[in-house]
Amino acid sequence: MKTVFQLAQLYRSFTIATRRRFHQYPELSHQEFQTTAYIKEQLEVMGIPYICPAPTGVIAVIQGAKPGQTIGLRADIDALPVQELNEVPYSSRNPGIMHACGHDAHGAALLTAAKILQELRQQFAGTVKLIFQPAEEHLPSGALAMMAKGHLDDCAAFFGLHVKSDLPVGRITLEEGPRMAASAGIAIRITGKGGHGGQPHQTVDASLTAAAALMNLQTLVSRELDPQKTVVVTIGSFHAGTAKNIIAQEAFLEGTCRFFDPALEEDLRRGITRIVSCTAEAYRARAEVEVSPGCPAVINDPKLSALGRLAVLALWPEDKLILYPPSAGNEDFSYYARIAPALYVGIGSGNPDKGSDYPHHHPRFDIDEDMLEDAAALYAQYALAFLNQ
Repeated sequence: MKTVFQLAQLYRSFTIATRRRFHQYPELSHQEFQTTAYIKEQLEVMGIPYICPAPTGVIAVIQGAKPGQTIGLRADIDALPVQELNEVPYSSRNPGIMHACGHDAHGAALLTAAKILQELRQQFAGTVKLIFQPAEEHLPSGALAMMAKGHLDDCAAFFGLHVKSDLPVGRITLEEGPRMAASAGIAIRITGKGGHGGQPHQTVDASLTAAAALMNLQTLVSRELDPQKTVVVTIGSFHAGTAKNIIAQEAFLEGTCRFFDPALEEDLRRGITRIVSCTAEAYRARAEVEVSPGCPAVINDPKLSALGRLAVLALWPEDKLILYPPSAGNEDFSYYARIAPALYVGIGSGNPDKGSDYPHHHPRFDIDEDMLEDAAALYAQYALAFLNQ
């Protein structure tokens, strides 16, 4: 009987071809219809039953030789509204849409892991549920859609991974504790009194008020919150005005907060609301502020992290593992931890010689495809390690 790693190598061409197919036909969040259809088609070829809890996305089910625990392996499958600039044979054929974050690699690796685990199902007890999840990039969360009907309630643990272009190909990170930040969304509407640009005394400038609020918000992090606790407040969208000689009647700002300590969420909501409202009052304008909860933080369970280390060492030498700092990025994989402990792993895909070191969401983002068999092997090996412990 072949090992997990031997099977991952054997199926390398399948994994690459699958990844390239996903890359050529990317689909936005909640619109992954072709991607879902292809996954279902391949699962049927493999003889693996599946469930479709939502219009897009699939949960495949592989039963082991004997009863036992259930583990969920998750891969996200949606793409981004980015126009690809890569000139490669597998570049996106859907204008304005691109797999600029590596979800094509995740889906391909998990589909290959399905092949491996289906072949090795006599070697483990219990059940593997393979979650091909839609809509990681855009709310409403695809993770919640996969969880909504209770199909994952029997999982005793969850495992997920993500490619990292700033991590060298061939390296893996799986430390315990906080790994990705929680988030909250910010939506602000400033209302003033519009008028002529040459007669500002007759107006209340919504644009100026919004600019002041934007600057003042940074004092929340620098002067009000504990500097030992990581917090980011970003305003990424600012819209005001209609012409160069008209003082704006309204301004709209949107942004995000990132933090690891859940106790900070209420402090951020209160602080943002107070600063924006008081700034608007100082400028004689009016503010409407909404701070809406986003995804919770991704926190790796210590026991699952230790098991992950054993799974890696069962496949590769110890130097495969590398320490990597937590990220202020946000991931809806965190929702699965509401059901059971979870482990989220980073896997290197960066290689300057192959042009795969562009940042995520960049129009030239790509991966070193050598990482694909590593990802497929790790999905399968972790499932075996958990179910056979």
